[in-house]
Amino acid sequence: MKKLIAVAALAALFSTGSALAETKKVGVTPGPHAQIVEKVKEVAAKKGLDLDVVEFSDYVVPNQALNDGDIDINSFQHQPYLDNQVKDRGYDLVSVAKSVNFPMAGYSKKIKSLAELKDGASVAIPNDPSNGARALLMLADQKLITLKDGVGVKASLADVTGNPKNLNIVELDAAQLPRSLDDVDVSLINTNYALAAGLNPKTDGIFQEDTKAPYVGVIAVRAKDKDETWVKTFVESYHSDEVKAFVLEKFKGAITPTW
Repeated sequence: MKKLIAVAALAALFSTGSALAETKKVGVTPGPHAQIVEKVKEVAAKKGLDLDVVEFSDYVVPNQALNDGDIDINSFQHQPYLDNQVKDRGYDLVSVAKSVNFPMAGYSKKIKSLAELKDGASVAIPNDPSNGARALLMLADQKLITLKDGVGVKASLADVTGNPKNLNIVELDAAQLPRSLDDVDVSLINTNYALAAGLNPKTDGIFQEDTKAPYVGVIAVRAKDKDETWVKTFVESYHSDEVKAFVLEKFKGAITPTW
């Protein structure tokens, strides 16, 4: 009997240890999101949650991988992008917390201010619906175009009602936008791709978007997992003082914590 009790106790110990050493796969895009989650990984390990950081080179695959169960959680997008993917692709994904703010900026190798932008100039924007809308809203804020009233985060090129400088607006894959700088007059680039190309929105951008709450980054999971303990642990680790200090020191204000 004593032997059976000892075996049972040992089995329980190993079972507890396994639960504490849970491993989850986190989808990110290369650059800042990956760097931040690597720091989150250090904090989460102290809380018994092991993270395997998986990098994806574009914006499309991380949500598909999450929906298909190839990863468990992702951190790379803002809420409008997630909403659009859920609507268009039928994914059963939800956001569980905010992450960081990546302000989009306009960059150029040909001009130093928008006052120099000539009639008929070429402007590159992301080709995905949510980031394309974000870029169009930025152009509207700069009075370079006008958009249909109330179109907001759903703006598309079809909603452009005025283009006084006759800008040639070109849609490109977001990851390719830094490479477009030699070919266009202005390129509106998401900060994760800008930083990877050595561009800082605060120091290199000729204009930058106002901080808009819809474009703050979010952490997403499958809807069925949103109340899981490990998800809470991940969010607590992300929203830790250690990660905040890392973001502030590493990115010098180009990326800002939301907590």
